[in-house]
Amino acid sequence: MSDLQNTTVEQTTDSDSQISQILDTLTLEQKVGQLFFIRPEQLAESYYLSENSVNDTGDEGVTSVTDSMKEKYSDLPVGGFVLFARNIVSPNQVTEFTAELCSLGTPNPIIAVDEEGGIVTRIASNELFDVPQIDSMGYIGQTEETENARHAGSVIGEYLNKYGFQWDFAPVADLNTNPDNPVIGIRSFGSDPNMTADMAAAYIDGLHENKVFSTLKHFPGHGDTSDDTHSGFVAVYKTWDELCETELVPFKNNLDKTDAVMTAHITLPEVSSDGLPASLSYEITTEKLRNEMGFDGVIVCDSLSMGAITENYSSSEAAVMAVKAGCDVLLTPQSIDEAYYGVLEAVKNGEISQERIDKSVERILLLKNSYNN
Repeated sequence: MSDLQNTTVEQTTDSDSQISQILDTLTLEQKVGQLFFIRPEQLAESYYLSENSVNDTGDEGVTSVTDSMKEKYSDLPVGGFVLFARNIVSPNQVTEFTAELCSLGTPNPIIAVDEEGGIVTRIASNELFDVPQIDSMGYIGQTEETENARHAGSVIGEYLNKYGFQWDFAPVADLNTNPDNPVIGIRSFGSDPNMTADMAAAYIDGLHENKVFSTLKHFPGHGDTSDDTHSGFVAVYKTWDELCETELVPFKNNLDKTDAVMTAHITLPEVSSDGLPASLSYEITTEKLRNEMGFDGVIVCDSLSMGAITENYSSSEAAVMAVKAGCDVLLTPQSIDEAYYGVLEAVKNGEISQERIDKSVERILLLKNSYNN
């Protein structure tokens, strides 16, 4: 074994020991809290996300940490926060805000954001931020130059790091194969599986250069749909073999590179027998992504406040189902109180095992620990 390999083994052993020690200090309530990544509004006076909040429209958002939010956090110690445009006013404000959120507790919460470039940005779309404007990934894909994708990820990663964000819900690994798709389109690098995989890999490299975590989304591929899971039920009728030749290529080619994979709320009737959205399906999330494809990083479900979920399940039901499916991070449930206490009760009554919770918390802590090292 080389000196470098010896050093890697020692670092891994030290990290595992640190994680084990931290895990042993957490109560069940704290462990369950680590699974949830929420909007700052959900620690404020309203714990239920309205339609305007979900769609990032309407009233102004929370832009600083209040005493009532600190008090709420002590009762509900979540693992992280997701900021949207309504939470981002100016460079000074968001730098102070992310620092305040990070210091709410231990383990420190992670601050995440959807900053893809192009039409999906929370910071670059704010004229008060003097940051480079990155084209949509579709235009970058047309250049067929992976260096352009790496540059996009690096530029975005640099300013995210500067303003206190550790995790970007990007890049989009979906293929742009359906002209009627209302939600992906030019957010995708293109329709070619291998080119999209290479572009996604380069983008991830750019984020990693600036200590920002990456997320491949939306597994197992939202590009070949004609409906939007933000508003309701969406199905993909390809078989698993067909998906392996197309939509899954950008994912499977980058599972050893990405920090996380985000599961979509799309249903796959030709793949799973449970009829559930992928994010709530054990067959898709655990049997396929975790076991067959071998991904051992963080699995984060798409927002549990989207119509595909809220039209069919309560916040408690959806959160419990997502954990049982194999998700590690439960993203922005419509009611954080219902979701949190639903999972907590499911562990206490034996529906979800303590070991299952510990495994997800271990992955989240490993992510947090890797940022600090």
